[in-house]
Amino acid sequence: MAGVSTAARDRTGLGRVARGGALNMAGAAGGALLNLGLVVAITRGFSPDTAGVLFAATSVFLIGSAVAGLGTPSGLVYFLSRMQARGTGHAAARVLRTALGPAVAASLGAAAAMAVLADDLAGLIGEPDAATYLRLLAVFLPFAVVTEAALAATRAYHVMRAGVLLDKLGRPLGQLALVCTAAATGSAGLLAVAWAGPYLPAAVLAWWWMRRVVGAHRPEAPPGPAVLPVSPGSPGTAGAGEPSDGAGEQVSPRAFWAFSLPRSAAGIAQLGIQRAGVVFTAALAGAAEAAVFTAASRFPVVGQFAAQALQFAAEPRLAELLAAGDRRGASTLFRASTAWLICLTWPLFLPAMVYAPLLMELFGPDYAAGSRALVVVCLAQLLASGLGMGDLVLTMTGRTRSNLVNNLLALAADVALCLLLVPAAGASGAAAAWAGAIAVRKSLPLVQLVRSPGIHPFDRRWALATGSCLVWFGAVPALSAAALGTGPGSLAAALAAGSAGFAATLWLLRGPLELDLLLRRGGAPVGAAG
Repeated sequence: MAGVSTAARDRTGLGRVARGGALNMAGAAGGALLNLGLVVAITRGFSPDTAGVLFAATSVFLIGSAVAGLGTPSGLVYFLSRMQARGTGHAAARVLRTALGPAVAASLGAAAAMAVLADDLAGLIGEPDAATYLRLLAVFLPFAVVTEAALAATRAYHVMRAGVLLDKLGRPLGQLALVCTAAATGSAGLLAVAWAGPYLPAAVLAWWWMRRVVGAHRPEAPPGPAVLPVSPGSPGTAGAGEPSDGAGEQVSPRAFWAFSLPRSAAGIAQLGIQRAGVVFTAALAGAAEAAVFTAASRFPVVGQFAAQALQFAAEPRLAELLAAGDRRGASTLFRASTAWLICLTWPLFLPAMVYAPLLMELFGPDYAAGSRALVVVCLAQLLASGLGMGDLVLTMTGRTRSNLVNNLLALAADVALCLLLVPAAGASGAAAAWAGAIAVRKSLPLVQLVRSPGIHPFDRRWALATGSCLVWFGAVPALSAAALGTGPGSLAAALAAGSAGFAATLWLLRGPLELDLLLRRGGAPVGAAG
């Protein structure tokens, strides 16, 4: 908040979160471009039907990896961060064994089921030709689970470099190179292997990095049991019906899975929201229309990468603050991160709405009709960014069951709207269904957090961030399009003028928006964000 001293902000950890978010954002920007290039390579190198089959198959793969992960990434960040904050990090190895053994076993079982049931799954998504892709993808599913869990463990110690290099840059770069090779040879049969193959080296390197980071942060065990204090009634205290991490350094398997399994189910529902549109559009409107919806949703994914970058940096610090019962610090972090999220994502979504037809033509002439879907998806992402990371704050209070209910309600809304809208509107109907689901998922946590005074995303920073974005990336592109049309030259002029004005505005508002923390090390250890 404005007027807060640098020392107070350092105690809140805003500086470390800002720098970690900046590192993640740099990786996310590169990863977003690589993923966008990957989709372009697939849509340009293969027919819309082939692209649609692959997109549907990879959706099943990602849902399967989320199921097999059992919520271990969130559980590892939550418990390892709290143990670090309370000085009981010497018990980290036990938590890792509790988490990773079942996750690896579940991933092997999910891979076997996916291979055996490939024909049935392909029929379920309306694409019989996807069975071969599903069998090939199943081989790499355990590596995807291991990669995500190992990188989550490194994030718990505020080490962001591993995720940036391996997951945001390395894996998509490998995917792009292999898919381009498959396209050049005209081998559609190798497309699934090209897409999934890079998960294998990523898993090996992520496991090595996890062991290195955990070993470097492991303190000596104290002579007696340590008690982990939590202020009564603080947001870090488990609420009624929610799991508690117990007293002391002994995080029991029951406590770990009581937190992680509901988070796993919520993650599956969230992934279902992201991917249901593709699956339902393929089943109800055809593979070509599913490819159009997938392409339309790629541009907002750039903003989603930015949101994930900031969330990965904020997640361990929120867990630490709430573990210490620091309600005020958590609120400050929530509000500041929401303003940063708006500044990162709205400059992407607002111009994309104005120049939607031009952007969709990048995927080829068959995709230009998806401009309406792109506009709807961008509107949904504006809402998601504007409401902030309330679902993350709710989860870090230990209320994973409430978060699960929220995501299940959002998924139900998505499915119902897809069944209602996709048969008539195709990709645009899927986009509208997605928007409805996002509205449900983002608004419910704010209602549930209202009982915690001050835990909401709205303050002066929110108004400054939204106002600046609307002027420079809403009004300026609209004026440019009205004066120059919606061609490439008009888009370039709008982005140049908007970016210059926005950069100057952010510099003037760097104090109120806490952006000056990016330039300071403050009290954080050097390399903490690395």
